[in-house]
Amino acid sequence: MRSLVDTVDLVRTDAPEQPPASRKSGGRKRGGGDRASGSRGRGRDDGGGDDRPDAGRRFTPNATYPKPPTDGPAARLEQFIDAMIAIGQTGQIFGDHGIGKTSTFVSYVPRRYPDTTLVVVPAANLTPDDLLVNAPVRDARSGELMLQQLVMRQLVPGQPFVLLLDDSLQAGNTVQSQLMQIACNWTLGEYDLRQLGCVGVFLTDNESLAETSVRRSDLAILDRMVTIRLTANDTGWRYALAERFPDWDLREVFRTWASLSPALRHLLSPRTLEHVLSCARQGFPLAWGLPLQNGTRLALVDRKGSTNRDRTSEILDGIAAAVGVRNPGTVPDPVRRILRAAIANRWAVLLQGPPGCGKTEITRQIAREETGREPVYFSLPVTNVEDLCVPVPTPDGQLDALLTRSLLSPEPKVLVWDEYNRPKDKATFAKLMEVTQEWTLAGRVIPNLRAQVALQNPPYHLGRKLLVASNNVAQASRFTVSYEVRPEDIPANEWLISTYGETAETVLEWWKNDIDDEGRDWITKRTLERLIKLHRVGMPLQPALVYLGDGEYAPVPLSGLEARLAERPAIGLTEVARHRASWEARLAAASEASDEGTDDTDLVHQVFSNAEVSQLEKHLDVVAALLPYLPPKLRATYLVGQSPERQRFWVAALARMAELTGR
Repeated sequence: MRSLVDTVDLVRTDAPEQPPASRKSGGRKRGGGDRASGSRGRGRDDGGGDDRPDAGRRFTPNATYPKPPTDGPAARLEQFIDAMIAIGQTGQIFGDHGIGKTSTFVSYVPRRYPDTTLVVVPAANLTPDDLLVNAPVRDARSGELMLQQLVMRQLVPGQPFVLLLDDSLQAGNTVQSQLMQIACNWTLGEYDLRQLGCVGVFLTDNESLAETSVRRSDLAILDRMVTIRLTANDTGWRYALAERFPDWDLREVFRTWASLSPALRHLLSPRTLEHVLSCARQGFPLAWGLPLQNGTRLALVDRKGSTNRDRTSEILDGIAAAVGVRNPGTVPDPVRRILRAAIANRWAVLLQGPPGCGKTEITRQIAREETGREPVYFSLPVTNVEDLCVPVPTPDGQLDALLTRSLLSPEPKVLVWDEYNRPKDKATFAKLMEVTQEWTLAGRVIPNLRAQVALQNPPYHLGRKLLVASNNVAQASRFTVSYEVRPEDIPANEWLISTYGETAETVLEWWKNDIDDEGRDWITKRTLERLIKLHRVGMPLQPALVYLGDGEYAPVPLSGLEARLAERPAIGLTEVARHRASWEARLAAASEASDEGTDDTDLVHQVFSNAEVSQLEKHLDVVAALLPYLPPKLRATYLVGQSPERQRFWVAALARMAELTGR
């Protein structure tokens, strides 16, 4: 393994301080995609050409704005950018999360200053050695080692640049002191940023202590900056959102948003509004675009005096109507659809669900199906951002971010953040804001990243508190879809049947029919597998239950399961198929007795409803033979609101029924 001295032997001591102007480095803000309203990071990184989608950007007419905006500044922030560049002063910008502060820079700077690049440095991920480091290098002429200051590569882009220190209050105390030199003098160590091509320095963040770790109060810093506070009306987020959805006329959406109270506009930030519209575009419930803060869905509550009015449904239904789509309550097979949409649209999504419901396994499965390879997996209790990237000297005398090997492969990848709300340290949430929002690490694009999936548990489950961390709305609103997973949303039953056969079928029949809803909450898919495994090796079943301490197990009686596994009589699809003729006669008699059927009719209907698709396909002829005896209103439930797989089966079963009956 090479030592640091061996590595920096490659650094030339006579390397020029300014690379040739033709050089293009990775310092420019990457990512395009969801640029509207602050969702700035879903960029193009297909590996070819200039990966800066805003370079040479031109206005494209859209349904909302058929005519281009003025070439000059239209929003207050754009005017401020022009003024600070003109007078050479550092600009400090405060404003609520998600109002489009950074996205305004991303869209406006390349349009207004086409020969100038935008260098965005996410401050939350900076460590003291990222900006500047003294490294030992070997002099090319004398051969002796000496110390030389190396500056981060982003600050030497090879052409005029505007430096934006994003989320500047998220940096630690040591980095805050380092930023003082940049903000005050536009210098860093022995480097003069003006000589490197810097034409403007800006710092942005939300100064609320609820969303940041510090408040900038050092007069030595504050005396060198021009500071403004912004609202959503001061940025160009409407133009960016219109570009994001060019075929939708969003003027009615903008009018609806503008009519809300200031408190509601704060909750429904432009960034969150974009996520709501992305859900609408995909046919998902619009509420899935609202963030989950500390495990609870954000509600659009209008607080007036002592009264609280929840306007969530009203506002989201109005937005759906404004763009001409439905706002469904849910969709079939929601988890798999969310994951596939995330990969297709390059989204970051959050799945929150109880332990053992199968979140991680289904994410791995869909990632394999959609990309052909395993996802890139990190468990946050054992992961630091510093484990993912570190600054290293380069042969041309700068600091570059060295990414971990799993992030650098050129193949399409899905990034999984497991146990997302159980971070190794409190700063990890803030540091991950760059990755989940910008899709970069230390300013470097992660090649061919197709989706990010954060998986977490709720703060409480079954009346017990789980040891998870809290988050703020700025961190929570980074995800296009935030979904609360229910155990029935994940089709782990099919996997259990394919893996463990008839034993799994028996255990699932017990789980579906013999215990109540609370019991099913205690018996996760993970617990079901333990029960199956213990039975197969002849062990007692109780140790498979969740152990609560002091000799107490999860309060679920196992006598019914033990009876089923002992092959005592139980009604399931296999039992119905085994006695097909008897059940056909009983259902025929039931249909003669009443148009609504009898208890036998209800029992077979329940068996059909609870059976997995693989079980139904195995007994297709039996199902088709019994279907004519069920009332039409029961047969209709097999198609309405079901997953595509179940709908395909029931269409085939109804066709087979028609063949058998001649109808």
